[in-house]
Amino acid sequence: MRSSRVAPIPSRALRPALLAVAFAAAGLVLAACGRGPAPGGDALPYRDPALPVDRRVEDLLARMTPEEKFRQLFMVAGAPEADRSVWKDGIFGLQVRGDADARSAAGRLNAVQRFFVEETRLGIPIVPFEEALHGLVAPGATAFPQAIALAASWDEGLMAEAAGAVAAETRSRGVRQVLSPVVNIARDVRWGRVEETYGEDPLLASRLAAAFVRAFERRGVVATPKHFVANVGAGGRDSYPIADGERRLRETDFRPFLAAIRDGGARSIMTAYNSWDGTPCSAHPRLLTGILKAEWGFRGFVISDACSVGGAFSLHLTAGSYAESGRQAWASGLDVVFQTEIGHAGLFREAIVGGRVARERVDDAVRRVLRAKMELGLFENPYVDPAEAERLNGRDEHRALARRAARESVVLLKNESGVLPLGGPGRGPRSIAVVGPDAVEARLGGYSGPGIRKVALLDGIRDRAGADATVRYAEGCGRGPGAGAESGDEGEAAIEEAVGLARASGLAVVAAGIEEGEARDRSDIRLPGRQAEMIRRVAATGTPTVVVLFGGSAVEMRDWIGEADAVLMAWYPGEEGGAAVAEVLWGDADPGGRLPITFPLSVGQLPLVYDHLPTGRFDGYLDLPGDPLFPFGHGLSYAEFRYEGLAVEPATVPPGGTARVACTVTNAGPRAGTEVVQLYARDLLASVARPVLELEGFRKISLGPGASARVEFEVGPEELAMLDAGLRRVVEPGDFEILIGRSSRDIRLKGILTVAR
Repeated sequence: MRSSRVAPIPSRALRPALLAVAFAAAGLVLAACGRGPAPGGDALPYRDPALPVDRRVEDLLARMTPEEKFRQLFMVAGAPEADRSVWKDGIFGLQVRGDADARSAAGRLNAVQRFFVEETRLGIPIVPFEEALHGLVAPGATAFPQAIALAASWDEGLMAEAAGAVAAETRSRGVRQVLSPVVNIARDVRWGRVEETYGEDPLLASRLAAAFVRAFERRGVVATPKHFVANVGAGGRDSYPIADGERRLRETDFRPFLAAIRDGGARSIMTAYNSWDGTPCSAHPRLLTGILKAEWGFRGFVISDACSVGGAFSLHLTAGSYAESGRQAWASGLDVVFQTEIGHAGLFREAIVGGRVARERVDDAVRRVLRAKMELGLFENPYVDPAEAERLNGRDEHRALARRAARESVVLLKNESGVLPLGGPGRGPRSIAVVGPDAVEARLGGYSGPGIRKVALLDGIRDRAGADATVRYAEGCGRGPGAGAESGDEGEAAIEEAVGLARASGLAVVAAGIEEGEARDRSDIRLPGRQAEMIRRVAATGTPTVVVLFGGSAVEMRDWIGEADAVLMAWYPGEEGGAAVAEVLWGDADPGGRLPITFPLSVGQLPLVYDHLPTGRFDGYLDLPGDPLFPFGHGLSYAEFRYEGLAVEPATVPPGGTARVACTVTNAGPRAGTEVVQLYARDLLASVARPVLELEGFRKISLGPGASARVEFEVGPEELAMLDAGLRRVVEPGDFEILIGRSSRDIRLKGILTVAR
């Protein structure tokens, strides 16, 4: 039994006697209300793990007051305040942050959990939650490469390993829900949150999302794919309204959410800030109830993004008060309102406690929350072992995995002069100029913890070059426009220092980066500040120049790429990134990444994606072609790969049939290498307009010199289906062009697969 008192917690000396009196009084009151404790003291049905979860949920639900139900539909950032009476009716969950090591953080969370389990009337545990996009956002946790970098690896197995490591660290601290991953499709690279996504393609995003979610859910941590359904609108602007029709959403944006639920087992979904077709996504009955819950059969719980529910009142102007915005959201299918302060509860409380939302809908939402808490085992095992948290977080195996993931995500964009790799007999430069603040800052990207022992690019180069080489650093110009080293005589002096250092060296490595992030969308996708000028002037010295780009989205390069000898996209490569990039520069590892987004020639081409619908007439501009600078799927290797022997068997299949598509890939060069074999398809005649090209499969392989591999794909209803004019999923008869290559523009083999009538 639990005390029903609401006064501040008494001293430890008085607590036993007071609790005994309170317990007895509470038992009498609850018995009179028909919700008294079962015989045997604490042996209440909802506490019995031997009973079916649904029965336990119904028992607990029947004991709850309207206030207690409301609190289970409310989540907040922060630990309980000194006056804990405000928490007496419980809460869904808390984001408990603090500057502490893993052991201390686990102990602190145990203390918070103990209050709810032992000092609230029903003893309902909370769901501690946190961000974990590419590592838990907490001191002492391993920082892996950013999400877009993991997407660039094109490796579901690697994603599963990395997510599994993050999930293990997360659970060991007592955190049982992560507000990750971001599965929105990045269709416009101006969006500041492209770095958090898995790129522009729905198939790639779906497979990686499922791998990430599955790794967390299997370890008892609820994953929360977000933001349902799209969180970026016209102009690449965050949270701008969505006017796309349901066809577009179903063909593109819905797919990674559906994969995360059906293939990954996601038990939570987060809504978007913006509106779709005039209705806020956090209060959209078609999205939340009609599609997510009814059509897809989602049994988990839906949460809002932080403070987004109130946007119906303060931003969208579709509700006349905060209470009404809450009513609309809960009535439409939202289950849990996420706010940043416990004091915000009063803004939404009346919608539930005042009976403005139908009891059936309220109870449905509470059931979803309670079911998750029981499935997680929180009622039986609410606490964690701080020693285990200390052992798991930041362990050497996780750091080694972070380095491997960084190597696999680096994309070699250009290497026309063959300046890379630097390693090999007689090849290593004896003097290296490293230029740019991104070489020493070791930025991790958005939603990152501090990392443990961050390895910057300069550190990685110095370690790999060895004692026989001279490595010198010049800050050069930075990323910011118009301040400090970016302008005037000081800025000119900084660039001149970098140029002088490059002129006196055998190799120049210029580290350049962009500025982006949540609420930091870009109207200009060129390198900020005077970085482009610095690259041109360094390259003009005649010293071989390698540019290493740090960032989470595309960069316009027309004004400098012609002068650079080699260009690598390092993304935000995690805390081991500097070492990993150096290994790729020297050829200790083949650059294993491929672009998950299209890099345009100019911002004026945006939005630019590879799988667009056919145009009505023209595809270019008066002053530019319609082609990208680097296409989706692009990435060079130090090896040379030959494709041959395409087979499509059988060449004709029935509408529900499956064909085997295969080819042989051979490493025709003298070095071992990594290749991503990409399968695309094109519907040659359909009842509605179809994309000019669609990714339908990919395989990542590693081959030694002269080695070959037979790569096979299955192409069937899943790959060939489309939505007809009535939005019904069908496979139409006709011919499909099958294309295999190294990117969406570098196609090596073509064939035809026919679906019979």
